[in-house]
Amino acid sequence: MRVLKFGGSSVANADNINKIVSILEGRLKNEKIIVVVSALGGITDALLNSVILASGGNEIYKEELQEIERRHLELVKQLIPVATQSRVLSMVKKQCNEIEDICNGVFLLQELTPRTKDRIMSYGELLSSEIISAKFESIGYKNKWVDSRKIIITNSNFENAVVDFEITNQKIQDYFSDSEDSFFMVPGYISSDKKGVSTTLGRGGSDYTASIIAAALGASALEIWTDVSGMMTADPRLVSNAKIIPKVLYKEAMELSHFGAKVVYPPTIQPVMLKNIPVWIKSTFSPEDHGTLIENTSEKKVGGNSVRGISSINKIALLSLEGSGMAGVPGFSKRLFETLANEQINVILITQSSSEHSICVGIEESSSEKAKTAVDKEFVFEIERLKVEPLIVEKDLAIIALVGDKMKSHPGISGKMFSVLGKNGINVRAISQGSSERNISAVISTNDVKKAVNVLHEEFFETTYKQINLFVVGTGNVGSRLLSQLLQQQSYLQKNLRLSVRVVGIANSRKMFFNDKGIDLNNWKELLQNGDSMNLPEFINNIKTKNFRNTVFVDVTANKEVANHYAEILEKSVSIVACNKIAASSIYGYYEKLKNLAREFNVHFLFETNVGAGLPVIGTLNDLLLSGDKVNKIEAVLSGTLNFVFNNYDGKESFAKVVKQAQDEGFTEPDPRLDLGGVDVVRKIMILARESGEKIEMEDITNNSFMPPECMEGSVQDFYQCMEKHEAHFKSIFEEAVKAGKKLKFVASYEKGKASVGLQQINSSHDFYHLYGKDNVVLFYTNRYTGQPLVVKGAGAGAEVTASGVFADIIRAVRI
Repeated sequence: MRVLKFGGSSVANADNINKIVSILEGRLKNEKIIVVVSALGGITDALLNSVILASGGNEIYKEELQEIERRHLELVKQLIPVATQSRVLSMVKKQCNEIEDICNGVFLLQELTPRTKDRIMSYGELLSSEIISAKFESIGYKNKWVDSRKIIITNSNFENAVVDFEITNQKIQDYFSDSEDSFFMVPGYISSDKKGVSTTLGRGGSDYTASIIAAALGASALEIWTDVSGMMTADPRLVSNAKIIPKVLYKEAMELSHFGAKVVYPPTIQPVMLKNIPVWIKSTFSPEDHGTLIENTSEKKVGGNSVRGISSINKIALLSLEGSGMAGVPGFSKRLFETLANEQINVILITQSSSEHSICVGIEESSSEKAKTAVDKEFVFEIERLKVEPLIVEKDLAIIALVGDKMKSHPGISGKMFSVLGKNGINVRAISQGSSERNISAVISTNDVKKAVNVLHEEFFETTYKQINLFVVGTGNVGSRLLSQLLQQQSYLQKNLRLSVRVVGIANSRKMFFNDKGIDLNNWKELLQNGDSMNLPEFINNIKTKNFRNTVFVDVTANKEVANHYAEILEKSVSIVACNKIAASSIYGYYEKLKNLAREFNVHFLFETNVGAGLPVIGTLNDLLLSGDKVNKIEAVLSGTLNFVFNNYDGKESFAKVVKQAQDEGFTEPDPRLDLGGVDVVRKIMILARESGEKIEMEDITNNSFMPPECMEGSVQDFYQCMEKHEAHFKSIFEEAVKAGKKLKFVASYEKGKASVGLQQINSSHDFYHLYGKDNVVLFYTNRYTGQPLVVKGAGAGAEVTASGVFADIIRAVRI
């Protein structure tokens, strides 16, 4: 004998019911079948809504009832041949009249009891099961309709009745053993008390009905047919690539269903588990899929991941009973739980501090006000004497749970769980882990549920890739090349680093554009052009409210306002990659604050391209310090612009023209005076000094500028005109160096807490002499590198290399 249950989505309409017929046709001749069905999808809610409207004196309930009747009559006409419709249509009319009579009575009394609710809601399954039974009769499959109220007996706890298994098992066994039929149709969800009054088994109780019957009869299997092809590693509405779990243990299934996996109603597993009856979860819409098998297989045979699935429950409230008067005093926990039990409030999660100073429980949010009133009343004596604080209620919370029977034999599961949550800025309000180690639960903000489930699924189930979400501000020379590099390397990153990098937000000074599924980098310019007007606070707010996992904010601007938002971005546990030098070269207090925030919120603040474009200058310096070395001196040529200028200026063409060439080729800052005046180099040597551990400000650095002061005033156009005017000045500097057999280099140095920048004549024996084009070079003199410095040398300017440095920082931020 096999028991099959079909849920509301499976019986929602005629097409779906015909799918049930197709599934059963091949089986009905081979074995004894009991089919349990739910009400048509949405009917139970419609019935409940109707009677609630009636109890409130709202005559709209009549329209609701007309729609319920219309839907069932239409279903009969679609499913059953005209010649045999009459009996079934009469049955539908009769039961709908009964529903209307009850609602009319409720409307007149304006009183609704749990008993009346159960009576009304029972009609959904009664109607669907009789119609489906008639459908099979009409195509030649004789079956017997069974009123489940006659065989499942409960107490009188209406809306969530408790089954009397001793009586129920006997009634089920007697009924089916005495019947010569081999095909039965049973309404799920409904039952009756010992007086014959209709009761219900709780929402989702049709699963439970099927399980009760299967266990009582020792069925060969229980099949639960629904709209998904089995239990999944996570809710597919939250995780797009959630996977079907092919096999799961009874106890794992119970944990997953308890913590929000709605494929199975939580009480369903217990009866069949006791009889060791396998349970199949299958899809009515994809019957050929394997589905999920739930059975009592030993964990060695189950195999696979130590974590079986991830579940979540929303609308949770956290109740905290706290007070110094609780410590060492027995009975507080007992009184708390008795009070909640007396109010019929179910406790979902429990945690208690070892100091006995507080007890924390999670309950459904809808019961929180009732809980507070009852608990405060119970502990009024202690509250008045300040031994206990009034009950603290926190709302807008959710529970996420890792479930897996094998977790107990795999150390580090909880460590990985909380580490990945922490890295993504998800604050854990409470933690609970049972002694069985089959479940690790955490209470988090409801706003973080989707993010949390996705990062946990990625950590424990993804073998393909890790998804990275980028918000990029700045689409000039460097920014546009960065986007090109990201497009070019997408497949490489996914194949070789298991990283799926997508840009979800992009902006320049005029426009901004977002796409939660990733911006098409083949036509980002057109998308951005048609985007919204740029609003920086709104752009930053999007980063915070979208709350994506593994998020990196990429600043490819030279904008001070953007840099001023770094703190709030880091506080949202979003890493920052900055090509923009302003933050790292601002006042020391802000620089230090950003570094500390990155550490506090377990994210990264990376700015490698602030010094040396794509060269690993800051990374090398950090590696030296991390390994215990100490920096004693730094000498560097840090301006690709100035190196380009002095490598190309020979007095034949004017100095101004060479500078303009550098700007045209993309080697200068947007305002070239920052380069020529040495300000950019000052910023760079200051950043290196700070990264070396020095508390230093810009005014502490000596800037020996070679530029005539008047050239640094006015507009950029004025700047070029002034340089032409002072060509003799630049030519004399050049000729003096040539006469001495030396080359001109703009050098930055740091030693013993002092830093300076300025134009120097370099002789042929120096490391700086053979520095060509736009190259930079940095010499690190440390405790380990004394006479011969550690040298980092290469292209230090240019959009392409700078973009590659930003790219490298992005990868570093998401892989560390």
